[in-house]
Amino acid sequence: MEETISLKDLLGTLRKRLSLIVLITALAVITSGIISYFVLTPIYQSSTQLLVNQTKNEQTPFDANAIRTNLELINTYNVIMKSPAILDKVSQNLDLDMTSSQLNGKITVGSENNSQVVNVAVTDPDPERAAQIANEIATVFQQEIPSIMNVDNVSILSSAEVGDKVSPVKPKPLLNIAIALVVGLMAGVGLAFLLEYLDNTIKTEQDIEKVLELPVLGAITTITDVKDERRSRSEKRSMRGETIGS
Repeated sequence: MEETISLKDLLGTLRKRLSLIVLITALAVITSGIISYFVLTPIYQSSTQLLVNQTKNEQTPFDANAIRTNLELINTYNVIMKSPAILDKVSQNLDLDMTSSQLNGKITVGSENNSQVVNVAVTDPDPERAAQIANEIATVFQQEIPSIMNVDNVSILSSAEVGDKVSPVKPKPLLNIAIALVVGLMAGVGLAFLLEYLDNTIKTEQDIEKVLELPVLGAITTITDVKDERRSRSEKRSMRGETIGS
């Protein structure tokens, strides 16, 4: 006979294991909060923007072909900007104790919505150092691109600056706690149903009808020992008598 589970059974299982679900969810939230606020190192981000414009020897104020060429060159510029030819000089100029590969992991380069503007973002535990690295990358790239590509069509649009109130980009404690809340709740509910599925013991009359498929004709209640009950009553009476006599 195929066993079916009703919504009432599901709610009963959740109600039965509610303390376990709440405990797992609370542990997940507390652990996430502790790790986010006290363990993970705050990471700050600073960015600068470069403009890939027309070459300086152009005579016409507007040339669609030149702009199209500049847009196609942006992907090449993005690769060159993160190459050792640029990053080694940046590390040397700023006296950074980093290799080009380590510095490469801190940099994100991308164009702004297929425009001629290239955004260079740098992440670092020190917000001032992040801004210095971003500005130095833009400066070195602007100086080196004429000799590398034999063009001079890059200018710095905006420099990276450190504001008065700088907020880290990661970790985000509230987001981490919210994720931990959902994951902990899902884990608690899953564990509750797993324990209920593995629990094949018979506890109630309904379990007998469900497992054995037999009707229950009667039930025997728990009977206490008459002698023990009389002895406990006599002990209570003697204690009362001693209390009244004193």
